[in-house]
Amino acid sequence: MKPLRSLAAAGAAVVFAGLLLAFPAQSATAAPLQSTEAASKAKRPSFDVTEATIDSIHKALSSRKLTCVELVQAYIDRINAYDKPAEGKLATNAIQTVNSAALTRAAELDAAYAKSNDRFTGPLHCIPVLVKDQVETADMPTTYGSAIFKGFQSGRDATIVTKLRAAGAVILAKTNMGEYASGYSGSAFGVCRNPYDLTRSPSSSSCGTGAGIAANYGAVGIAEDTGGSVRGPAGANNLVGLRPTTPLISRYGMMPATPTRDTLGPLTRTVTDAAILTSVIAGYDPNDPLTAYSVGRMPADGKYEEGLNKKALQGKRIGIIRETMASDTNPASPDYARVKAVVDKAYADLSALGAKVIDPIEVPNLKTLMSSASDYRGETEEAINGYLAQLPNAPVSTFKQIANSPLVTPTRRAGLRNALGKTTNDLAYLKELQAREKLRQTMLKVMADNHLDAVAYPVADHESPIIPDDILTNPDATSGILTGANRYLAPAIGFPALAVPAGFTSTKLPVGIDLLGRPFSEEMLFQIGYAYEQGTKHRKAPSTTPPLPTP
Repeated sequence: MKPLRSLAAAGAAVVFAGLLLAFPAQSATAAPLQSTEAASKAKRPSFDVTEATIDSIHKALSSRKLTCVELVQAYIDRINAYDKPAEGKLATNAIQTVNSAALTRAAELDAAYAKSNDRFTGPLHCIPVLVKDQVETADMPTTYGSAIFKGFQSGRDATIVTKLRAAGAVILAKTNMGEYASGYSGSAFGVCRNPYDLTRSPSSSSCGTGAGIAANYGAVGIAEDTGGSVRGPAGANNLVGLRPTTPLISRYGMMPATPTRDTLGPLTRTVTDAAILTSVIAGYDPNDPLTAYSVGRMPADGKYEEGLNKKALQGKRIGIIRETMASDTNPASPDYARVKAVVDKAYADLSALGAKVIDPIEVPNLKTLMSSASDYRGETEEAINGYLAQLPNAPVSTFKQIANSPLVTPTRRAGLRNALGKTTNDLAYLKELQAREKLRQTMLKVMADNHLDAVAYPVADHESPIIPDDILTNPDATSGILTGANRYLAPAIGFPALAVPAGFTSTKLPVGIDLLGRPFSEEMLFQIGYAYEQGTKHRKAPSTTPPLPTP
């Protein structure tokens, strides 16, 4: 099996050569939710999975208050109860396919636990994981959010799925995603919805993982971030999301979008769970040569969760970017003021918890550089053609077939066609690389001049927008909708960014802030994020998906 090409041919290497200089020295419808014999025998446990964490699950298993089969069945029950819309009603629509082998896997883990004198098989023993449907799983279809790939199975696991299984996880379900990694709708499933307000967007292409984890359909989730699709859903769904340094986590077995920006990352309800999940999936993979840059730049013990403490903010210097980075931000809008009030309180809390907050910091030519570094099209066609070439049983063999298919929603098809014929040899692509390197150097200089440990800014300047009624039929359905997304900075420069809940607006919609660090500073970002999380306690479950009645 040939490894997935990590770089989009010529020119892309320039991005990573520059990034290295910045490194520290060291179908249609969802498959039916199936039950097995194990499921029919499982009763709903007294353990409430709502807001459960890896640690609380492991404690319940250790105390014999819970079995793995009961846990998995409890999450399936929640998916069945809340995820698909009843006639005339809205629902989250976060799940594409529930793994029909999940309960069998759970039974195997229960047996292994009993046989080993109560020893867990790994750090994710019996942890149900939701995986974005952009990522291949050998035992489930992978649709990429598109009806073109209805029922498609590649027959292989992505590297991160292999690592999750080895750590003892249960791959519970594949989540809905914006078609071919853009937006929050697709021809395979329709529209994802935000569990905090079902009329609103759950934000960008990892929408299903975001809505699913927020609604407690799984314990932890895997998302993908090319232009913000880990941190956008984190901000919109009151979650924690890490976009890692680009070479930290393997993309092998994931359909690419823009390889010099693509990465996978955790989407969870707590910082601790995000750190544990990162420890499992990070590191070198020979099938994704880019990950070789991560060697020697991870914690010595490989555990990002070690050292988390409530006092980690003391003495940390955090710079605040006040300038808006999004071209569609409207400071005169009422919801801008509502979001700003939450964000201002977050910055005050960082200071109260011991950080030295430098507010504001000036990033020279930030908006101009961001605009110049925002063309995603040069790599896409070549990258997807290379990926499809590895899938001999795929229903299509070229990006052009995808972009021109009438099965793709008009909204997404218009965007895909804009990438047709674009290559990494184009002058526009070279100019984009130059802008990205200039932006990278500028950010490093600003951080050095101000002696900063991290930079903070809102994930979005506006509340999650209301979903247009014609989102599936109108190619211009999203135009004119304010989102104010600031999350493109980290992908452009390849730096890590951790999104954490900052609270709720007066209209009860979630707000998140991004904490951006230097390359391979994930361990410190988790520490900062944990201290802020523990000092503020902003995570709250949505009221649309309450605990199910106990038996």
